[in-house]
Order: sequence, then structure tokens, then C-alpha cells
Amino acid sequence: MLTWNVTYHCKPGQRQAFYEAITGLGVRENSIHEDGNVKYDYFFDAQDPDALLLVETWTAPALQEAHCQTETFAQLQALKAQYCDHVTIDKFNY
Repeated sequence: MLTWNVTYHCKPGQRQAFYEAITGLGVRENSIHEDGNVKYDYFFDAQDPDALLLVETWTAPALQEAHCQTETFAQLQALKAQYCDHVTIDKFNY
């Protein structure tokens, strides 16, 4: 199993717009139907109004890597460039 905690550090005041954009793109809806996906959930940070946390879990690293090759993932990169200052990732293998 592989879990990534991805924190999107949005530009000031852009978290909600970013969340709406990725929701409209269907990032979660597409991802949860991919082979090997166990969890793909977003959480709003209670302390930082510009941070959005994604917790994603995959059964195997190769399946998560395949996720990164999808068209939806490519479109997500454009949204990140538009709405986010930077992204941090914590990776856990177990």
C-alpha cells in the first residue's frame, strides 16, 4: 500500500476556487475508479485557509504512477499552476 498526503498551498484566497475547479474537472470521481485506488479524499485545513489536503491511497506504487499518466492528472497540473503557490507531499509505504 502507498499513501500520499498532498498539501496544496493555494494562492491567498484561492482555495475554494481551486477546490471547485478540481471538482468540476472530476479529479476525485475519475481517480476513485482507477485500478488500485483505495482512497482519494480532500480535506480543508482548519488552521490555514489557503491549504487543501488530499489523502490518496493505492494498492501498489505502479498503479499510482499510472494515475499520474492520465489526462485528468495532466489537466490538474494546469489548475495547480493557476491556483497554487506550491505543493508538499508526504509519502508512506506499508
